[in-house]
Amino acid sequence: MTRIVSAQKSSTYSHKGKSLRILAIIPARGGSKGVPRKNLRPLGGEPLLYYMLKAAMEAQTLTRVVVSTEDDEIMQVAESLAGKNVVIRRPQELAQDVSADAPMLQHAVREVEKLDGVTFDYVVQLHATTPFFTAQDIDQALGLVLADPAADSVVSVFQVNSFHPSKLKQICGNRLQQYVEQFEEKTTSRRQDFHPVYKRNGGLYATKREVVMNWGRVWGDHVIPYVMPDYKSLEVDSPIDFFLADLLMKHLKGHASIEEAIK
Repeated sequence: MTRIVSAQKSSTYSHKGKSLRILAIIPARGGSKGVPRKNLRPLGGEPLLYYMLKAAMEAQTLTRVVVSTEDDEIMQVAESLAGKNVVIRRPQELAQDVSADAPMLQHAVREVEKLDGVTFDYVVQLHATTPFFTAQDIDQALGLVLADPAADSVVSVFQVNSFHPSKLKQICGNRLQQYVEQFEEKTTSRRQDFHPVYKRNGGLYATKREVVMNWGRVWGDHVIPYVMPDYKSLEVDSPIDFFLADLLMKHLKGHASIEEAIK
């Protein structure tokens, strides 16, 4: 397990003359069901948690990074990777299969603000299950929402092709019918004919503090997209996802970037 070495986080991030405090929270439950203990499962020689934690620690826009977990082993691994102040212990009631994200985020914000004696301006949720995220992705996404005075949130997405709504069907009385009526498909379609549709890749949700703390939501009413390529949007939530991600990780060795490796 490789310890993450990154520059010391600044207490604030300066944007257009304004000093901002931006908190990143990486949820990492111990009780995952699809892939047991997935946050610690080895991927490319490191625990899955390593990759998003490394990206967050290296991102210049983030002024504080924490891992929210109820699990002792995950706490130990996170501390070994990035130091003791990177972990927030999550209450068990916020770490169940049915637990929503917003209460978990609210708990982490309150705990870190109490520990640090500060109030954050933005809250960023980052998921370890998108291991091909980079610090540059985080910084570019934050740059978009900070540059738009009307926006309160930014969410990472990718353009859907294989699972475009035109291809989605439902079975009604043993008949195959269109699932999304506005994308009715009368015959086979070419990918280039599809109307662009985007899916959240689960990697990044960044929003103003008030959206999380006052509204109890992960994103607000004016959300802008951070569009990513599909090959960086792989979500690792099943055994086959791990297998494919591990193959890609192995292929990446010796390359400066994922873009270079897939040329």
